[in-house]
Amino acid sequence: MLRNNNVVARIFQRQIQTPPPGTSVHCARRFYENLVPSFTIYDVECPDHSFRKFTDDGQYLISFSRNHQDLIVYRPTWLSYSYKQEDCHLPSRAKRFDSFFTQLYCVPLASSNEVICKDFFLYVITNQFGLFATSTAQIHDAPAIGGAIQGVPSIERITFHLLRLEDGVILDEKVFRNDFINLAHNMGVFLYDDLLAVVSLRYQTIYILQIRESGNLVDVRAIGAFCREDDELFLNSNSQRMAVADRSKLHQSSGNHVDNGVHSNQLNSDNSFLSGIKQRLLSFIFQGIWSEETDKFQRVQCLKKKFYFHFQDYVDLIIWKVQFLDRHHLLIKFGSVDGGLQVSRNADHHPSFFAVYNMETTEIVAFYQNSADELYLLFEQFCDHFYAMSRNSSYMNFISSHSNNIHALEQLRSIKYKASSLSQVKYEYMTCELCS
Repeated sequence: MLRNNNVVARIFQRQIQTPPPGTSVHCARRFYENLVPSFTIYDVECPDHSFRKFTDDGQYLISFSRNHQDLIVYRPTWLSYSYKQEDCHLPSRAKRFDSFFTQLYCVPLASSNEVICKDFFLYVITNQFGLFATSTAQIHDAPAIGGAIQGVPSIERITFHLLRLEDGVILDEKVFRNDFINLAHNMGVFLYDDLLAVVSLRYQTIYILQIRESGNLVDVRAIGAFCREDDELFLNSNSQRMAVADRSKLHQSSGNHVDNGVHSNQLNSDNSFLSGIKQRLLSFIFQGIWSEETDKFQRVQCLKKKFYFHFQDYVDLIIWKVQFLDRHHLLIKFGSVDGGLQVSRNADHHPSFFAVYNMETTEIVAFYQNSADELYLLFEQFCDHFYAMSRNSSYMNFISSHSNNIHALEQLRSIKYKASSLSQVKYEYMTCELCS
């Protein structure tokens, strides 16, 4: 299913045609004469830590203690030994870890009942901030109360720590209680420039936060049950108005006041709405199918077949993952909740849908099934925009993909032509890349 494909293409083209101000990166690639490593040292004495990764700029090496309580950060010393001759006779010190890395600090992050999520780390390269996460143990059989999704586990406490990597100072923290956020491989959190999208799987809410230069995590908006900031106020005011009207009718009624009062309370308690984001999605699908036919009879038949027949399937879709396309548009991945597979990486092998959501207008501007040809073509042409944390990162200009490198594109097309099924290629390739 596809709607407003040109809108999505314009989103990507706008980013390409308007480079960020102050960017002075030469797009032409050249080879320069450099000192490059030509010798490998084995059996190096390393600390008993769990090493995570280097930061994108190569300035810091992130690691955690074996009990996942402490954060240990190292700085590479880079060139340590150099020889001109072919036979290298390095001193014994060369097999020590501290010959190549200097420990900056060790910071305790997790409390006694929490552990650091070793697979989660985001780096704000502009300010050299690091975002880490700690959490308590999962509760797999947690009851689905307060609007929670059945089958999704619960975590009593999830804490995000914003830390300045230069000196290890914890600048701010954000706590989520009795919720579930998929922290493995950063799947439940996406960073774009200074904006952070956090997906609550348990309560189907997208939290948008901003990372200020001062080091504060500021709430921007929450997308889920409500889409606009005043939606909750409007609905509460309307429900109070209806309750006052119902009470006035009860006083005017000559029937049994007790029975009518009980019946009225039951109606109010059972009166529930679909979430705001789900209403936007259903409205977009309905309007798209409505505009496909001009004949009234054919339009009704088309709605029965494509919308009403699958209405409950659309209602049952839940948000799996979210990422930014730019500062205003989100790419939201929807899927079914069958078996609770949405909380694991195996969920990528199940049918899913992708929606493009405009946060400013609160509208769905495009909706695709994961096997749609149009979505695959967009991914082929604008691959970099589906996984880049920010177009402002200068190093992104030098990363090859099939969207900016003709040789990579030829390789992709060769794989596509050799495959026995085009849909299988699209399915396997896109599910590994989109929203990953």
